[in-house]
Amino acid sequence: MSEAFQIMLWPLVACLVLPGLLIYLGLHIIQRGIIFVDLALAQVAALGTCVAVLLHHEAHDWQTFVWSGAFTFIGAAIFTLTRPRGHRVPQEALIGIVYVVAAAAGLLLLSRSPEGNEELRKTLVGDVLLIRPLEIAVTVGVFALVGLAHFVFRRQFMTLSHAPANGAAPTLRVWWWDFLFYALFGVVVTIIVHLFGVLLTFSFLIIPAVCSHLLVRTLAAQFALGWVIAVLASSAGMVASYQLDLPTGAAIVVALGLGLLLIGTGLGLRRRTGPRG
Repeated sequence: MSEAFQIMLWPLVACLVLPGLLIYLGLHIIQRGIIFVDLALAQVAALGTCVAVLLHHEAHDWQTFVWSGAFTFIGAAIFTLTRPRGHRVPQEALIGIVYVVAAAAGLLLLSRSPEGNEELRKTLVGDVLLIRPLEIAVTVGVFALVGLAHFVFRRQFMTLSHAPANGAAPTLRVWWWDFLFYALFGVVVTIIVHLFGVLLTFSFLIIPAVCSHLLVRTLAAQFALGWVIAVLASSAGMVASYQLDLPTGAAIVVALGLGLLLIGTGLGLRRRTGPRG
């Protein structure tokens, strides 16, 4: 038990502390109706990492973060400029295109690397067990700054996320706040993808937010409940990965998915067995 505690301590701390901001951003994404923008940005960040790997940089070199961040900011600009002004081409379609192209480009780049398969696996599922205290501390510091920016500009961000698209052309002011939202989002994704990988990052962003969105109404309650769900699923996934010798990141993703399945099934049964009028 002592050995398991030593192995899982810092990954568990990371999964307890770091998902908070991800869940908050996930609630914004759900409200905007662009669910896969986080997956696309995560994949764009991973594409920057692939470029750095091809240039013989290590995963935790500062050059890797620069490449990953630069690609993510380009993605943020693309999503800002494609903000829907009508319904001819949904933005979700463009987001899907960005994801597919970024994923394919990453495969092409890593095919030139002798360790391409291993690097591809890391970009997808990360290596949660290798997380160290300094990485957690730096990430918490950056997340605190991003969270402060969201608090200071909460009115503008909330207005953009909650106001329905009316088909009017966005003004320069709207474009600026939209870009700032995506840029801050990109900073978070750039850092967290290096720790969690694309799949776990997407799962933490969306699954707890969807679960809480199904169960409670207010933003504060959704945020709190989403964090609880993330903590419980992370703990269950880590226990399963240790007991069954499974990849930790993938186990947490599956645990989150099972949690959503249980909540969805429970709500469906309650509707079927509820009073009929």
